[in-house]
Amino acid sequence: MPALRRAGGISKRCECRDPETGRRLGGSCPQLEKRAHGKFRLIQELPPGEDNKRRRFERTGYATSKDAQADLDKIRAILDLAGEEEDWLRRVGDLLAGVQKERREIPDPTVVSRKLGVGVPLDGKMTVGEWLDTWLAGKKTRATTNRGYGSHVRVHLRPHLGHLRLDRLNIGNLEDMFNAIDDRNETVVAESAARREQEARCTLGRPGAPKAKDRARLAEERARLKEMPPYRKATGKSSQQAIRRTLRTALNAAIARQLITFNPASFVELETTGRPRPMLWTPERVERWQGTGEKPGSVMVWTPAQFGAFLDEAEGERLYSLFHTVGFRGLRRGEAVGQGWEDVSLEDALLTVSKEIVVDGWTPVETVPKTAGSVGTISLDVGTAQALREWRAQQLRERLAAGPKWEETGKVWTTETGGWLHPDKVSKTFQRICARLPELPPINVRDLRHVAATILHAGGADIHTIKETLRHSTIKLTSDTYTSLLREVDREAAENAARIVPRANRVRRAAE
Repeated sequence: MPALRRAGGISKRCECRDPETGRRLGGSCPQLEKRAHGKFRLIQELPPGEDNKRRRFERTGYATSKDAQADLDKIRAILDLAGEEEDWLRRVGDLLAGVQKERREIPDPTVVSRKLGVGVPLDGKMTVGEWLDTWLAGKKTRATTNRGYGSHVRVHLRPHLGHLRLDRLNIGNLEDMFNAIDDRNETVVAESAARREQEARCTLGRPGAPKAKDRARLAEERARLKEMPPYRKATGKSSQQAIRRTLRTALNAAIARQLITFNPASFVELETTGRPRPMLWTPERVERWQGTGEKPGSVMVWTPAQFGAFLDEAEGERLYSLFHTVGFRGLRRGEAVGQGWEDVSLEDALLTVSKEIVVDGWTPVETVPKTAGSVGTISLDVGTAQALREWRAQQLRERLAAGPKWEETGKVWTTETGGWLHPDKVSKTFQRICARLPELPPINVRDLRHVAATILHAGGADIHTIKETLRHSTIKLTSDTYTSLLREVDREAAENAARIVPRANRVRRAAE
């Protein structure tokens, strides 16, 4: 850089031109004798480009040498930022060459410094797609979280916003994206309905092989079905909120790097969906489900009696103790398969959640829980502690049977040879047990966590106790999610409260 700094300076020259040829008059200008005649110019040697050819910055038309010197100082300050780093020298050289070619204002060196360190374009023309790629590459969050971010970027953000200038992104651009997503949803729903109708036409509607007169029709209908778009999933309102959160996080990172000053994702308005509230499988809801096959809500929860029926059916299963523990103590599926024996004290009846196993694609990955609040120690009831003791004894027998094939992972629930238990294995085992009880209304294995809240509530636990057991981040989350469960418990509390208030008039009227 010192050599470059010396290869430049300020000079003064006549800017007058011959009216006929348009050429500068130079030394033949009759105005040269005047002291104030002429304009100042600066010249500064730049680092060579990719073709290794020499290039320089030249700008003229300054009224005073002070103005020219100020711009020259800015150019040299920008060149100083690159030091001896070859890539940085090329980048600042490209920037200044572009500034001269497009006659743009020389950028502030502090702004260039911020962009140079991040590795983004220095000319202010960075696109949203380029920033999202840079942001994703630097994310230090866990793999499954990054996979979700990457999916949002790949499927939605880059196709709709990637071509736009980062510093010009506005709320209108985001509204256009979400409107386009809604339009696509309408298409997806219509195409899926059409495909279902077409599939119905591809069946005989009666048992047995098709007759000759039906075979031609079926072949024609199935050919039409082949040409139709496959089933696709609509991007619901909660997914759109997640997409907005991803973009908001990425743009906040750009603000922290001082690449932009405004985050439109914080202000775009979307339809709020709220967290789905669990609904209890009351007798009325069970009857409706048995008649129509429809679930009343997206998150359904067993009553204590229904959970008891499941446990009775599951008792002979190898993973019985896992379902027992999850249903009574509210572990998440990943926390259960990631639980280590070193974090379980059967003597003190305590269990500490400190690890979980999640699925990255299809590969199980061990990690710490996503939030600090998810780490915690909970007490074990006598029944759960006994189920774990029995399971430990069975696991020791499996270890002896496996011999040299045994893999020592230290996990509570493992395969028959000690390896990690795949989370999907838990879900499939749960559904297989449920399938043996056709009268039992359906829930997912993750809903056992809601069952734990139901049992705690029925047992008289207050909201704070439920929050601590489930390790929620806030008591508001617990309250908003679970206060709709077990209305009979609330009714009993209401009756108890009413009974403690004496009413003389009502007693007298009842006696009459």
